[in-house]
Amino acid sequence: MKDFSFVTNSHPAFIESLYNDYLKNPETVDPEYKKFFEGFDFAISKNGATDAKATASIGGGVTLSNDQLTKEFAVYDMIRSFRKRAHLIADTNPIRPRVDRKAKLAVSDFGLSDADLETEFFSGTFIGLGKAKLKDIYQKLSKIYAGSVGIQYTYINDTDTYNWVEAHFEAFMQEEFTFEQKKRILHKLNYGVIFEKFLNTKFIGQKRFGLEGGESMIPGLDAMLTAAADEGVQEVIFGMAHRGRLNVLANILRKTYDQLFSEFEGTMPADMTMGSGDVKYHLGFRSIVKTANEKDLNLQLLPNPSHLETVDPVVAGFARAKSDAVYNSDYSKVLPILIHGDAAVAGQGIIYELLQMSKLKGYAVGGTIHFVINNQIGFTTDFDDARSSIYCTSLAAMVHAPVLHVNGDDPEAVVKACIFAAQYRQKFNADVFIDMVCYRKHGHNEGDEPKFTQPSFYALIEKHKNPREIYTEYLMTHGTPEAQNLAKDMEKVFWDEMQARLDDNKQNPMPYTYQKPELAWQELRKGQEEDFVKSPDTAVSTEVITELFQKLMKWPESFNPLRKVQKLLTDKVKLFDESQKIDWATGELLAFATLLKEGYDVRLSGEDVKRGTFSHRHATLRDEKTNEEYNRLAQLSDDQGKFFIYNSLLSEYAVLGFDYGYAMANPSNLVLWEAQYGDFANGAQIIIDQYLTSAEQKWQTQNGLVMLLPHGYEGGGPEHSSARLERFLQMSAENNIYVTNITTAANYFHMLRRQLALPFRKPVVNFAPKANLRHVRSYSLVTDFTTGGFKEVIDDPNIEDVSKVKRVLLCSGKIYFDLSEKQLAENRTDVAIVRLEQIHPLPQEQLNALYQKYSGAQWLWVQEEPKNMGAASFLKMNINKPINLGYLTRKASAATATGFAKLHAQEQQMLVDQAFSF
Repeated sequence: MKDFSFVTNSHPAFIESLYNDYLKNPETVDPEYKKFFEGFDFAISKNGATDAKATASIGGGVTLSNDQLTKEFAVYDMIRSFRKRAHLIADTNPIRPRVDRKAKLAVSDFGLSDADLETEFFSGTFIGLGKAKLKDIYQKLSKIYAGSVGIQYTYINDTDTYNWVEAHFEAFMQEEFTFEQKKRILHKLNYGVIFEKFLNTKFIGQKRFGLEGGESMIPGLDAMLTAAADEGVQEVIFGMAHRGRLNVLANILRKTYDQLFSEFEGTMPADMTMGSGDVKYHLGFRSIVKTANEKDLNLQLLPNPSHLETVDPVVAGFARAKSDAVYNSDYSKVLPILIHGDAAVAGQGIIYELLQMSKLKGYAVGGTIHFVINNQIGFTTDFDDARSSIYCTSLAAMVHAPVLHVNGDDPEAVVKACIFAAQYRQKFNADVFIDMVCYRKHGHNEGDEPKFTQPSFYALIEKHKNPREIYTEYLMTHGTPEAQNLAKDMEKVFWDEMQARLDDNKQNPMPYTYQKPELAWQELRKGQEEDFVKSPDTAVSTEVITELFQKLMKWPESFNPLRKVQKLLTDKVKLFDESQKIDWATGELLAFATLLKEGYDVRLSGEDVKRGTFSHRHATLRDEKTNEEYNRLAQLSDDQGKFFIYNSLLSEYAVLGFDYGYAMANPSNLVLWEAQYGDFANGAQIIIDQYLTSAEQKWQTQNGLVMLLPHGYEGGGPEHSSARLERFLQMSAENNIYVTNITTAANYFHMLRRQLALPFRKPVVNFAPKANLRHVRSYSLVTDFTTGGFKEVIDDPNIEDVSKVKRVLLCSGKIYFDLSEKQLAENRTDVAIVRLEQIHPLPQEQLNALYQKYSGAQWLWVQEEPKNMGAASFLKMNINKPINLGYLTRKASAATATGFAKLHAQEQQMLVDQAFSF
């Protein structure tokens, strides 16, 4: 939006000149001026004008003086400036005066004066008044844009979106709620306040992270859900931190007080094998509720950790998966709602990543509604220490998402903002923000003393009435007699309901109908100890392998792949036909293809995954003439599952969270996230810690996500050698995740297929090869794909006489090839090399059998990683008798690897030589 101040401060003759140019040819005038002149002409033709001194001639014989034309422009500029900047003066703070942001919206700021207040201006048309007095125009602008809701939207570039927001907001803010709507608002507000008062009375001093001061969110969310359902939404996925979570569970998702009581009292489930549990304000829930307009809506609140905003990408991925699985990828049917705190939404970088994902093909969810509970404070940090921007929601402008700032003490305004947000999301399938400015009655939790750090602010809060009391008084003093009686009646209802809760009156849980993905989850069970002794059979027939291989190696006749890629595929066909072997990349694609053939969906996402970081995968091809993309796995058969593959934005945290959420929603798909290099996964450490490795124990939430982390010491330096195997192993316990470091194409194939063959779901963290993607000894025979299953341990195939073996080298991953090449080159029949393909759960029984087989030999663990990294520490703690294991590693190091290629080669050779020296 342009600033017109330079025009309104110009000589009147300049404005007349602009107008005359417009009359001659409207297309030669700036679009903003054209809009003014078009509206101006319409206003004059409609209202007429005959009393102006003639200098500018208007259509229809009407003339205006230069001075009047200048003032008309000034009024138009004032209207536009209110739309742009009135949010800076809107009455959105319920506790204290707003900071003066120099909005410059006084009449005098536009070259007008009090003397003009009674003058009528045609520019009133631009605010829906027609020809009107300046005072009436100013009053209407103040009511719409500077009342309890302030809106930011003028950075939106799309004209249709911009015009809709402007027109809809101006009309909606002037609408009056019906008596029934006000009744529901007060009813929901009652319940929001009752809940907090009840918990404060029943569980004195317990942490609950109450909503007191922000209870208007409850009628707001209720109205949002009603509006969303009316616009076609069938399912809502909530993500939120702890503030107000219990209130939302009780009053929006209808979790019963009985269910919440047991959580407050810390009641342990009888079967603790399901997990160690989590605190009450982290738990998830699902229900089906009826909206105010009697429409059924499926609601899900996902479990979350204390790490604020970490749940956000998980919600997005979950919503995307539900849309794909249940609603045929119609994203308008599933609405993600994220409830933020003001300090977190401003301070946590995950919000930036999530917004950058919001319009990308692989991660779009049809728009998210962001609701900020703006307490004007962090834990103890004032907002002016918590951000550099004016608003905690300033990031919204990056994706042109409108922001509605609203006073939390005005529940009707909050409800309007929520309805507007739902309608906007459904119309434009884009993100929208609500910034509800309120307060936090207590400290960070109910046992905290906020006056230690904000004494004056909390002195104001202490005297402040809650939103229910304020709205009740408003209805009694400003409402119709009907509304006044409603307020009195609801006051009695409030206290009766409060007493009923205190008297432990029982509530019936809401009935729930399970969806197809949820039924699929119910068919699974939790893993038992015996499940991890040996993997199931995941072989497919030779006919299936051959059929799918041939389809993978073909493309349409009209398609022109790059010559280099064509040669790569030709070489793969030659390898298959002449040697009956399959390389690593083809083994992976065959795993996907066989699952797709069986009706499962497969999703692979991450940086550069279509081609692969190391140019090995080529799951999609590009036509070198047209740049058209060909998906090699989408054309296998008419009834196959769907194959989704997306190159991600340069993010680990949000993308891994998204893919984790996607896998969380539906067990009947294989979901993979690949890091560009394995060490980049540490950018997503919070997701790994709080979800991937611990969610099943905390929330009984299984997940089958596969993480592919390129790992291996090849002289690439400290940043591209290690995927930090030791970190994942340190978090490995209670069979929570699979940790694999695989050496053959067939074993990788079986690992991927195992994910959907198991009667439960576990995440896999696979330490994937880099250079060894093309190592001829990583190739597998076709028969390895058509027999057996995943091998947790691979014995040495080169040992013929066990009695000659004096040393067994136990290793994992890339180091195997370095050791094996020396073994073969020197014909060392006295050294056996055993590969530990799965490090967790540790295949102790299989290792015991091999230990017995090589009973006369010394066993030595050999790893590329330094002593303080890799699997050495894990094995020392977890490998059991009778195995007696020595350890050969690089020396302990602060960095993962040297940055000098020659030093790396020396270290590597020394490891290999020492392994064979005895």
